[in-house]
Amino acid sequence: MEEKIRIGFYALTSCYGCQLQFAMMDEILHLLLNAEIVCWYMLDRDSAEDEPVDIAFIEGSVSTEEEVELVKKIRENAKIVVAVGACAIQGGVQSWANDKSLEELWKTVYGDAKVKFKPKMAEPVEKYIKVDYKLYGCPPEKKDFLYALGTFLIGSWPEDIDYPVCLECRLRGNPCVLLERGEPCLGPITRAGCNARCPAYSIACVGCRGAIGYDVAWFDSLARVFKEKGLTKEEILRRMKIFNAHNPKLEEIVNKVFEGVKE
Repeated sequence: MEEKIRIGFYALTSCYGCQLQFAMMDEILHLLLNAEIVCWYMLDRDSAEDEPVDIAFIEGSVSTEEEVELVKKIRENAKIVVAVGACAIQGGVQSWANDKSLEELWKTVYGDAKVKFKPKMAEPVEKYIKVDYKLYGCPPEKKDFLYALGTFLIGSWPEDIDYPVCLECRLRGNPCVLLERGEPCLGPITRAGCNARCPAYSIACVGCRGAIGYDVAWFDSLARVFKEKGLTKEEILRRMKIFNAHNPKLEEIVNKVFEGVKE
């Protein structure tokens, strides 16, 4: 009898929306024919986080010292690690501190309450361990999960997406939210895969799938367009940082666009 592939779903700091997205899929039942779910606390409270697995899906950002140790342990026990969703990949909206210190944020949320965890600023999983693949979105698309998992199960590897939301937007025939409506849409720098869901309803993209990789996300060009439309440097940075707060070059890029400009 062929041995089943061992899979684990792990949660760090998040809303658990990514796990819920997958847990509500009927296709998960078909998965059980070929795989054994070793860890998934949302479905089984007796799950074990320290079991060896073939594929580990990690949701959430790293925001405590305990979670740093957890992701390292998961990496040691897994052959393939997949970061799932905006929190795991980009740090999530909770990593966007808007220039406030950890102490300020902690005081605002918890006051003088005592919490057993040792807090830290929320960060992407990839800062602490090697991530083999990423499922983008907030939450990821079901089709992306099935595609990636299907390729893993047959011993293959999923292709990454290297083009922006704008491509999908134009294929749908949508009017451009940025150029025709004048709204600060992040579609030009955001990784596609959502079929331009928000722009299709005339809602500007906020970049939940993260910036396109491979250094092809032109933050400077988009910042110039935003500046031409009257946005200040602070407004542009706030917009771009929602899902890109951990991009080390972001502030430098936007600052250069405003060099010599009196605001």
